Amino acid sequence: MSSDRLTEDFNAGKPAALARVVSIVENHREGFEQILGSLHSRTGRARRIGLTGPPGAGKSTITALLVKNFRDQGLKVGVIAVDPTSPFTGGALLGDRVRMENVALDVGVFIRSMATRGSLGGLAGATREVADVLDAFGFDLLLIETVGVGQSELDVARTADSTVLVLVPESGDSIQTLKAGVMEVADVFVVNKADRPGADRLRNDVELMLGLRKGVSFGNVPAHHGVDLRRNPARAARKAAAEPDPTQWTPPVLSAVATKPEGIPELVAALDRHFAYLQQSGTLRARRRERMRERVMDVVERKVSDRLWKDSRTRAWLEEQLPSVEEGKATPFAVADQLLRQSAELVRGEQRT
Repeated sequence: MSSDRLTEDFNAGKPAALARVVSIVENHREGFEQILGSLHSRTGRARRIGLTGPPGAGKSTITALLVKNFRDQGLKVGVIAVDPTSPFTGGALLGDRVRMENVALDVGVFIRSMATRGSLGGLAGATREVADVLDAFGFDLLLIETVGVGQSELDVARTADSTVLVLVPESGDSIQTLKAGVMEVADVFVVNKADRPGADRLRNDVELMLGLRKGVSFGNVPAHHGVDLRRNPARAARKAAAEPDPTQWTPPVLSAVATKPEGIPELVAALDRHFAYLQQSGTLRARRRERMRERVMDVVERKVSDRLWKDSRTRAWLEEQLPSVEEGKATPFAVADQLLRQSAELVRGEQRT
């Protein structure tokens, strides 16, 4: 299919053209930058919701239920589900797509499964670019489900407007909730499988963590029914989440049993409140501008890396320096500085003579 015909079919809203464009962008095939450039002015309209959490927490089940709920509102929904890649074969079992088969046939839903291909932040390397394609195609809402790699899974917060962290009673003890990382970037917490023992304890631990981290902000919270909320961080966090402040957001900690299903309407309502807060406070624009800044930086890093390490003379020169580094006569830092100085034309994208 010619590029002009592909563009025409994409603009006409044909799903086959969307799938083709997504494949080109995901695999960085020839012309993908031109495609993304032509679509850029049409992005920024879709809400982007990220879902993360440990493996087995029920992210795919919750994602499918959210799709159904948003479809009932008449919204077109795109889903990007990321699965782990085998370090041996490079393949992936796209299990998330299997779990969403009950919504996959809906004409208002597009599901794209992506393999991580070595990316360590919970998303595939091209996730944000594929999200831009779906945005430009006209989806009202994008759900981005991560692979589930743990506390360092922060890429989703750089990609989404709202981030949902799904936890289960087996997620860990109370110390786990105090650790830095994904616990700090979540906008909404969901304790799934809340009918299991330990669910109430986990929810209280998360609220305690939120209260402790926002201790200064809660300093002026008045007492309620004779209880000094400043000495009860968990209760203060719960109250702040239930009574949203237009100037700051306290993540609510919700309970759900996705298999029944229970708790999904409350999750949808919390996401709607968070998006309204983002719009009213100006945080939405700030987050999206930061996303654009990071996109530019990512593209620069990728281009520089490709230009350097795909150049045979650069690789050969580096091999020649390694004996000096091994003997201690040179340092990796000095070699890197020299490499950048003598490779300026490559960094600029110029051909060597």
